[in-house]
Amino acid sequence: MITVFEMLKTTAANYALYRQTRNEIANLPAHIALDLGIYPGDAERIAREAVYGKAA
Repeated sequence: MITVFEMLKTTAANYALYRQTRNEIANLPAHIALDLGIYPGDAERIAREAVYGKAA
């Protein structure tokens, strides 16, 4: 059984990973983002899907 502390710890770790991923995508140089087919304006959506999974 998961404790409240474990749940909070997991939530905090996921949020930290989301923020790091979002920031890295948003700060990609334009030529690299273009090569990868990524629009930096979609950084929040891409990071959310990467960390939390795609919403059904």
